[in-house]
Amino acid sequence: VLIAEAYLKGTGLNVSHQDARRNICTDSNFREANVDFQQTETNIKRNFSDAFKQSDIIITEGFIGETKGGKTTTLGREGSDYTAAIIAYCLRPDSVTIWKDVEGVLNADPKWFDNTVKIDHLSYQDALELAYYGATVIHPKTIKPLQNKNIPLFVKSFLKPAEAGTQIDNRLTHLPVPCFIFKVNQVLLSISPKDFSFIVEANLSRIFRELAASRVKVNVMQNSALNFSICMDNEPGKVPALIASLSDDFRVLYNDNLELVTIRYYDQATIDRVCIDKKVLLEHKSRYTVQLVVQPEAPHAGAVK
Repeated sequence: VLIAEAYLKGTGLNVSHQDARRNICTDSNFREANVDFQQTETNIKRNFSDAFKQSDIIITEGFIGETKGGKTTTLGREGSDYTAAIIAYCLRPDSVTIWKDVEGVLNADPKWFDNTVKIDHLSYQDALELAYYGATVIHPKTIKPLQNKNIPLFVKSFLKPAEAGTQIDNRLTHLPVPCFIFKVNQVLLSISPKDFSFIVEANLSRIFRELAASRVKVNVMQNSALNFSICMDNEPGKVPALIASLSDDFRVLYNDNLELVTIRYYDQATIDRVCIDKKVLLEHKSRYTVQLVVQPEAPHAGAVK
């Protein structure tokens, strides 16, 4: 940041630096800290107001914050974009622009689809849905502060800065094309009581306590009379420990090396398109979104008794 500040000053711009750690106040969850918005807003309004009296442009770090005890924290994936949203929430600008290596929000990852389509406009709701399910160009944490203050977000390409990109705001528009989100390296757990009883509230409470304690990232959940299924990111340091803790009271079956496909605004043709030569292990549908846990070739399955 200091190098960028020096460069911008060298071009003749009136720039000053604000240390993000003196502005973004968080708790002590160091790798994915939660922001204390009340204290952060107080800090930013005070510090940025003073800085703008002397400078036309303020440059600051993304991704980091600080606890009240003075320890540096990080804000998790896409933390730099989230930092911009936090500052915007506090200062109420006309809009926020985040710069990416793609021309905006696409309806699919080009690594998976050849013919992707740029989406010119997204509502906050659709953007949150896509981000929550794993769209990598935006993060749900970035959207929510802007939605709360009704601040438009622009996603643009630093390779083609003159292009319009994607605008995200409160206008409700139906997406013109279905959107596809792929997540690989997934594991599917099927959990059932050892006494062959039904999955009831007490069982669910026990399962959710273990999920919270293990801090795994759950992507899909589905309940039936005798089983509770969970699809999650296969994190080596967390999933085996979760299986071990659940195995005290439950029978746990699992499949790993899976893929999770989410389709927003789906139809049967789009479902068929992504399921070619793959076995569907779990399907979860809502009005506008379908999620499919699929098994590619050469699966690995196991069980813990």
